[in-house]
Amino acid sequence: MSCGEGKPCLEAKYRRTALVVLLLMLLIFLGLSAASFIDSRNQVTPDTVSFGSHEAVAGKRVFQAYNCMGCHTMVGNGGYLGPDLTNTYEHAGSAWLAAFLPSAGTWPTSAALKIQLQGQDHAEDSKTASLDDYYKKYPGAAERVQRRGGHASIMPNLPLTADEVANLIAYLKYTSAMNTEGWPPKPKVDGLTFKYASPGLNVASAAAVPAVAAATAATAEAVTDPTIHGAQLVKDYACTACHAADKQKLVGPGWGGLYGSKVTLTDGTTVVADDAYLTEAIRNANAQIVAGYTAGVMPEYANMLKNDEVAAIVAYIRSLQENRK
Repeated sequence: MSCGEGKPCLEAKYRRTALVVLLLMLLIFLGLSAASFIDSRNQVTPDTVSFGSHEAVAGKRVFQAYNCMGCHTMVGNGGYLGPDLTNTYEHAGSAWLAAFLPSAGTWPTSAALKIQLQGQDHAEDSKTASLDDYYKKYPGAAERVQRRGGHASIMPNLPLTADEVANLIAYLKYTSAMNTEGWPPKPKVDGLTFKYASPGLNVASAAAVPAVAAATAATAEAVTDPTIHGAQLVKDYACTACHAADKQKLVGPGWGGLYGSKVTLTDGTTVVADDAYLTEAIRNANAQIVAGYTAGVMPEYANMLKNDEVAAIVAYIRSLQENRK
């Protein structure tokens, strides 16, 4: 047929038009694809973020393995049972996360953060020389400790190893560095302000000042009774976040009936949980690891507790055994 008959020429024209449109769509797709990978977007990637020797990529695997998004959102995606975790590292810092994650059933206290800040990774990461400096740099940690420190949370204790905790910190450090375009939105808190207070005070207002007087009186009694002193130290250092007063296993073994019992270590040897063993276990937690538990989860208290404080905690653990006779 010739173009004089009309129809074949129209079909050829339509085909050419369709090909031109498809070519334009392909060019647009390729251009947008290329634009999504160029450096000008200034978007951080997981492989460029680390915490000490731990990388954010490994932390993302831990985050997924424990199905954290079943309860928490990340940039708005996930479950809404718990808070959004996108900027948690930015607000609370690595030391608070390290104190919270291994024993998430209880909110960290100031004492728990002091212990974490002894670690080189946390000191270098936060670039702070003291707990007071840390709170000033991370006011979210100060707010959490003052409002919740020592209280129970609704989050379960997860069987996280020390490496998994460090990997998660690296991952949360990465999410805080992302350009989230304003997510999460800031809630309206008209008339409510948070003021930084004493780093050792686990309250949010001056209304709790009377409790300080009561605590002073309790301290005077504790001086003459090491068991009472030990019970207070256990509370102050949030030891019950990982150890139950009965035989229940939390993050660590329960203390009920522990004193005087035989303990099997990872190397197969058996020791008696007497004063000497418990003292060493408190001061140097990784010197003798109990079978079934992982090294590196419990922090070292050698530079945090005085000799009489360690003895008081041992006396408290001993009392848990004596009370069950």
